[in-house]
Amino acid sequence: MFLKCSKLIEELKNGNFDEELKKLYVVCDVSSQKERYINAVKKHIAVYGDVDGAVFSASGRTEIGGNHTDHQHGCVLAAAVTMDMIAVVTPTKDNIIETKSEGYPDISVNLNDNELAVNENDFGKSIALIRGVAKGILNSGGKVGGFKASIFSDVPKGSGVSSSAAYEVLIGTILNKIYNNNEITPVKIAQIGQFAEKEFFGKPCGLLDQTTSAVGGFVSIDFANPQKPLVNKIDCNINELGFTICIINAGGNHANLTPEYAAIPNEMKEIAQYFGKEVLREVDKNMFLLNIAGLRKKVSDRAILRAIHFFDENERAAEQAEALKNKQIYYFLQLVNESGASSQEQLQNIYPTCDDSERSVSLALAITKSMLKDDNGAWRVHGGGFAGTMQAFVKNNMVMAYCSAMEQIFGQDNVHILSIRPVGGYVLGENTL
Repeated sequence: MFLKCSKLIEELKNGNFDEELKKLYVVCDVSSQKERYINAVKKHIAVYGDVDGAVFSASGRTEIGGNHTDHQHGCVLAAAVTMDMIAVVTPTKDNIIETKSEGYPDISVNLNDNELAVNENDFGKSIALIRGVAKGILNSGGKVGGFKASIFSDVPKGSGVSSSAAYEVLIGTILNKIYNNNEITPVKIAQIGQFAEKEFFGKPCGLLDQTTSAVGGFVSIDFANPQKPLVNKIDCNINELGFTICIINAGGNHANLTPEYAAIPNEMKEIAQYFGKEVLREVDKNMFLLNIAGLRKKVSDRAILRAIHFFDENERAAEQAEALKNKQIYYFLQLVNESGASSQEQLQNIYPTCDDSERSVSLALAITKSMLKDDNGAWRVHGGGFAGTMQAFVKNNMVMAYCSAMEQIFGQDNVHILSIRPVGGYVLGENTL
């Protein structure tokens, strides 16, 4: 909903968006979010004047189950979280996307088709994601056009809740709203985001992050056909079942980890190729188990272990979704711990092989295990692994004690209590909640 920015501030101050903000951020008191939005619009005015504007939002995500299954066309369970990126956006007619993000260089992207090419010098940079999303929309038959955006994020970098996917979905949602009448589906926006990240950003990735951010809520996703993934929302309030999701950024050195991440899908695909398939989802599990002796002559034992993880984790992710759907919280937590153990023992993505001293995630998991025994929670590596984050499901009455203990070890800014966001890409004032 586009209004003069001064009018947008007035509407926010008067509480006209309070009900939307309560639902979007799952809070009773929206004062902090109102202040955040108002400050964002004021900063936009300071740069561009009192122009027409609207506030767009895209969420981070937390992976619940299906660790490294998506790139093998497997099943995952994930949820959008209330940590998000917001953008105050003004449409333009100059065919240029201009963004200003706090703490980052200003970006200007010319949308002429010959400018939307892969540039390896821009791998890992936000400008590459903008180019990639715009190109992906054009490749899909959509339209693109210019806008000016002031972007603000409370998705902590390195927290494992996927700031890159939130950024891709944010740009896709803006272009969808302004130039495509919201006709591009959330799943298609996710696919375009994945295309941008893989081809333009230079990072191998599955489709979990983008789909969760674009769709919102708890989602069970089956990527058997990645062009048409089966996405089912699950109606579940984990807090009402007695538990809270926490993310611990254990830190560690994230440099030079791309080869570690890339080795997982590469090794899994080695197994698939042994059976004449492209990905493990196409391989019969029983046939795989019967051929392990032959596989050992062709691939590493680690590749075989990672395949075992995939087959078990793929089944487990579907079981987790069913357990949440049926409110079977303790069976769900059992499966979470099984997932964590499989990632540690078979997938082997808890610490990198390139650094013998890096064990930060292992330490966070060990401390959590010692605190949350006796049905007080569950724990697992979160996301890609090797360094960074772990996830804990903590009994509500233990959350403060647990977080306090983890803050003393890993720092206050590295412990996050998550709430589940009900929607994906969003425009304030759309009243779609």
